[in-house]
Amino acid sequence: MTAKRKAYVAAIIYAFVIGLSFMFVKVTLTVASPIDTLAHRFTIALIGIVILIVFTQNMLKINKQDVARILPLALLYPIAFFTFQVLGLARISSTEAGIIQAAIPIFTLVLASVILKEKATREQLTFISLSVFGVIYMLFMNNGNASSENLIGSGFILLSACAASLYNVLARKLTKQYSLMTLTYVMTLCGFVIFNGLAIGNHLINGTLLQFFKPFEHVDFVIAILYLGILSSLITSYLSNYTLSILEASKMSVFSNFATLITILAGVIFLQETFHVYHLIGGIVIIIGVIGTNYFGHKRGAQ
Repeated sequence: MTAKRKAYVAAIIYAFVIGLSFMFVKVTLTVASPIDTLAHRFTIALIGIVILIVFTQNMLKINKQDVARILPLALLYPIAFFTFQVLGLARISSTEAGIIQAAIPIFTLVLASVILKEKATREQLTFISLSVFGVIYMLFMNNGNASSENLIGSGFILLSACAASLYNVLARKLTKQYSLMTLTYVMTLCGFVIFNGLAIGNHLINGTLLQFFKPFEHVDFVIAILYLGILSSLITSYLSNYTLSILEASKMSVFSNFATLITILAGVIFLQETFHVYHLIGGIVIIIGVIGTNYFGHKRGAQ
């Protein structure tokens, strides 16, 4: 199997895991606060990567300069990405969140044009506008048919998508400079320190430290947090870094559409979430825009 094929397989697995993660986040939020969920998630992820390093005898050599270089990336993913995601999922359905995050390839292309000076063609700009219209249409319909919290939740998911897009653009350079294990370890460690610091600090201030461990009394929470910690945090960090070390950011971001399909199916089948007609219309418009944007991008690259 060639390196590119391996990268595509990694991207597909990444998208499948991320797609199901929305459902598991919703499960954890039934018994834990958003910040506690993130703290437990990255505690599990850190334990997982430490065990992996010990068993593989992979000695990491990381100095302060390395941490300083990787930290800005870690602030985007996992810190900003997962913070905005969990805050959004606390307010809207996983189906709606998944559809909105399908716009990640569009944000990635726009940011790449600004930061990397990659110019978009007229056709690409047309399809970018189409995807943006799809997102705006969904937000407008949500605002008219749901509670006041819905618009805030959608806004958080949009911010999460922007963080993921910026990460896609900036990660390409670092994946050439550091090993995948080094990047994954530092990013996981940052998530562990920041989220646990915030969660434990909040419980200490309120005198509710024992409640921090209460969610582990629920079997559903334990299963969900293991999935989120090991698969959706640790494994996806490794897979995304691996894929971005081989494929362009725009190609990697296209797989978020597959994740959207998985998210919608999981939400409707397992969580019995309502799927409205405007979800279908908005989702189709967004995906057509993404496919068109990438089609003309590849066509330009082949010329």
